[in-house]
Amino acid sequence: MNLNFIHERIERFKKSPRYDSLRRAWYRFSRSPLNLVGLAIAISSIIIALFAPWIAPYPEHAEFYINFDEAYQPPSLKHPFGTDEYGRDILSRVFFGFRFSLMMAGVVLSLVVPPGVLLGLIAGYYRGTWIEHVIMRIADMFIAVPPLVLALAICSVLTPSVFNAMMAVSLMWWPWYTRLVYNVASSIRNEYFVLAAEVIGASTAHILFKEILPNCLGAILTKVTLDVGWVILIGAGLSFVGLGAQPPTPDLGTMVAEGGKYLPTYWWISIFPGLAISYIILGFNLLGDGVRDIFAGEER
Repeated sequence: MNLNFIHERIERFKKSPRYDSLRRAWYRFSRSPLNLVGLAIAISSIIIALFAPWIAPYPEHAEFYINFDEAYQPPSLKHPFGTDEYGRDILSRVFFGFRFSLMMAGVVLSLVVPPGVLLGLIAGYYRGTWIEHVIMRIADMFIAVPPLVLALAICSVLTPSVFNAMMAVSLMWWPWYTRLVYNVASSIRNEYFVLAAEVIGASTAHILFKEILPNCLGAILTKVTLDVGWVILIGAGLSFVGLGAQPPTPDLGTMVAEGGKYLPTYWWISIFPGLAISYIILGFNLLGDGVRDIFAGEER
């Protein structure tokens, strides 16, 4: 009985317009092999981050662990990425580094996207008023300063930690979403469907979230996907200069900085964490291009 019910639901879904929309979106996405590569890299990165304690060869090496007898071991079957100065398995620490990097990206984007989008919607809808001028001038003040420089300035006056690094990156990232949504919202502010909603007496909240926001989702989702890599890169940069995660936290940026002291003799200590950062960033950048292709096809 349950199997028949599930089968009926699946068949009904296949006949719905939503199924056709998903098929067309997948077709536009899968036309480029690079999009599929980006999707595979992003999925593998998330899997590694989620299941790091179970797939890492030596999960106990992620935090406090010292075994000087195995220090500076080059890559081998026992330690594919070698060991560091404390005898910790670098592959295991890289797996846990994926978790910290994606956690930072997730927390930062969760904090900045809602307020950034909301302020962009308000500024775009009230274009030409004092509300727009106040919001956009404040956003322009933040955008005028390079993101990494602003994050370094904020972290330098705070105690170096993962939490403070997240707060610093979040504080300087929201204006980019405000500017993006403002550009889209202001361009459709005087479209007929928005004017029609105003004529029939729709509330401002209805117009912002039901009429304007759906037309901004393509740009927002594309930027969110691309920004995962940028947030990870800036977070790794803060950790590299000692203003982010602190040892022995298995942060990729911290591992690169610690291994830099031993280059070129023990090259694997910093090279493999650096390659892991590049792997994540490459994957989400390619995935972001694929998301852009999906929404670009819908616009055409």
